[in-house]
Amino acid sequence: MERVPVLKLGDLLIVSIQIDLQDQSVLMLQEDLADAIVESAARGVIIDITAVEIVDSFIGRMLSTIASISRMLDAETIVVGMRPAVAITLVELGLSLGGVRTALNLEKGVAMLKDRSGIGAAAVPE
Repeated sequence: MERVPVLKLGDLLIVSIQIDLQDQSVLMLQEDLADAIVESAARGVIIDITAVEIVDSFIGRMLSTIASISRMLDAETIVVGMRPAVAITLVELGLSLGGVRTALNLEKGVAMLKDRSGIGAAAVPE
């Protein structure tokens, strides 16, 4: 089972999902990311789902759960790169991802965190 890498950039953690997500890989990501937030004292998490073409209700709920876990560990989460088909599917499944902020791309996600609370300000040049 492939693991999704968690990359550190300053006080940000960046997760770029480049594989087809299976239930087990999402559960491993949840654990890996929680551990990485605590170990690195990250204040922001960006989950890039640009390569994700299809989601089901489990994966949609897990994105929301991951954001909630991050928030409880004092890290704000932004999901970036959502395709229109993924957004439509999530809405049709009744999953609004409440509490999960979104941005069109990685650059806008970093800017949102930086503008909101200075997260990632040291890591991202102007």
